[in-house]
Amino acid sequence: MGRPDERSSVRATRSWAILAFLVLLLAGCGGGDSKSSESGDETEAACTKSPLTGAPELPKGWPELHEVTYTQESQQGPTSVVEGYFGGDVKAAHDEFKRELEAAGFTILFDELEDNDSEVSWKGQGRSGQVALRNECGSSDKVFVHIANRSG
Repeated sequence: MGRPDERSSVRATRSWAILAFLVLLLAGCGGGDSKSSESGDETEAACTKSPLTGAPELPKGWPELHEVTYTQESQQGPTSVVEGYFGGDVKAAHDEFKRELEAAGFTILFDELEDNDSEVSWKGQGRSGQVALRNECGSSDKVFVHIANRSG
């Protein structure tokens, strides 16, 4: 069969080959998914499109924030989604949405502010939903706005 040092050399080579194959296999599994790139495309569109020509589908009494430009809306099952951008940073957008929603009579269920994103969950006017704000418009003074709301 060969000398003992040749057998151990063959085993070591096989082990390295198996290890290299597993590394390549795992690297192939870890790539980004199409949903992530689609989300990036939607965010970019919301940040750059022209304003909606009509009023977006938001609950009655929804506050008008002058810094917000709504650029797209869609229906995802029972959920109405309105997107656009806020002229300012994440903290200013978070504080403004929270303050104006409360002033308009909406109940804030939960809110969270981080460096690059924020959420404000609310209910009122027979609807509930969330305002999600993300620093993804490619500018320090423009924040992506995603408002999801549904009956209930």
